[in-house]
Amino acid sequence: MMPRISVLPHPEICPDGAVVEAEPGQSVCRALLDNGVEIEHACELSCACTTCHVIVREGFESLPPSTDEEDDLLDRAWGLTSRSRLSCQAKVTDRDLVIEIPRYSINQVKERR
Repeated sequence: MMPRISVLPHPEICPDGAVVEAEPGQSVCRALLDNGVEIEHACELSCACTTCHVIVREGFESLPPSTDEEDDLLDRAWGLTSRSRLSCQAKVTDRDLVIEIPRYSINQVKERR
């Protein structure tokens, strides 16, 4: 059985939340996009922005550790927590995850200024 990613409700992206299956080794971002959850991903999954920032509410410890490059970018993410990851870099293992997509990304915050 493939691991599942449960997405908590987000007012614009998935108001009712979502549950998707993911291949082990697949990024959280790719799994969401492949299953119709249109998370922002301005740099096309290349670890060059923070728009795909997520907060991993359950299963955080199962993810491979973040790189220094990811950590540097996360420092600029809106709503950063100790359980934040860039979903393009967080690779699914064999455990289910529960994630929250922050209400704003750095792009949205800039647009609102």
